[in-house]
Amino acid sequence: MSLTSPRPRFWVLVADFLDEAAIETEILGDLADLTLAQAFDETALSPYLEPQGAGSDAQGPDAVLLFHDLKRLSAASFKRMPRCKVVVRAGVGFDNVDLDAANQAGIPVCNVPDYGTEEVADHALMLLLAVARRLIDCDRPLRQGRWNASFVHGAPRLRGKTLGLVGCGRIGTAMVLRAKPLGLRVMVHDPKAVRGLDKALGVERVETLAELAAQADFLSLHCPLDSSTYHLINHAIFSVMKPGAILINTARGPVVDETALLEALERGPLAGAGLDVLESEPPAAERLTALLNHPRVIVTPHVAFYSVEGYCELRHKAAHEVRRALLGQPLWNVVNAPQPRSGGELGWERP
Repeated sequence: MSLTSPRPRFWVLVADFLDEAAIETEILGDLADLTLAQAFDETALSPYLEPQGAGSDAQGPDAVLLFHDLKRLSAASFKRMPRCKVVVRAGVGFDNVDLDAANQAGIPVCNVPDYGTEEVADHALMLLLAVARRLIDCDRPLRQGRWNASFVHGAPRLRGKTLGLVGCGRIGTAMVLRAKPLGLRVMVHDPKAVRGLDKALGVERVETLAELAAQADFLSLHCPLDSSTYHLINHAIFSVMKPGAILINTARGPVVDETALLEALERGPLAGAGLDVLESEPPAAERLTALLNHPRVIVTPHVAFYSVEGYCELRHKAAHEVRRALLGQPLWNVVNAPQPRSGGELGWERP
């Protein structure tokens, strides 16, 4: 007769986005039952924060896997999840999670910070090249039967130009490694980056955003969205930028004041913009029309993160973080509380 109790079945709530869970079931199926809520807001999520199935005497899920369709996970939800061991944001940004509410509830929030590093940097560089080399200006008239090399007139040479990076974490660093072989002078502004990172990467560091904006021919955003970066790129920053500068945003839409952006495109100094993210997604029809119809703007629908391989990597890493939480193992990527250096990070061996 066994002297050990059988391992309990956990309940994992996938809050949004997924309509199938083959990868997650492969990783978690021996431990947990999964429910796909496919919610876009907390009202739709609310019915799922109730006792479910076996062991439903206690309220709420044991873990929540969250993507980006659900715009906010707030205190109202955290209060209804007393059993929850972790919320894993399947993505880099976690601005759709109320971290203060999670702290008060004692629930760690984790993200997956490294899955799409290469893809986002590739996409940012693609947008920069497409805007600078007048890709859309050349493509659209040609489809209308207009063959005219003058459509590319005004395109700058990249070599020797200055690329300013707002943020130099994983993606910003990947952007540095892509930009330098093109002959771009790279400058970075990141108040959170460790001292000496600029020396390790062979770039120039500036202490203020205004100083960076004033020198950059191309300004590319790679910072998170929080209270300190909301509308970080605004009328004041546009006013000090070089005439003919180009803005690239693959970070978060609200980092840029879109009203100021449209004005800077119309009245200067911007020569163009490449955007993968917008202030509101999907945007209101009139705002989307204004951006899509602007001849010097390229917009993609928040897809910079995606590749076949990256999407699978994201789901695997998010599910394994949930698994670690259910098994009581150290978590790797907690964003709302200090975590000891353990669980996947190797320390130095000492003699």
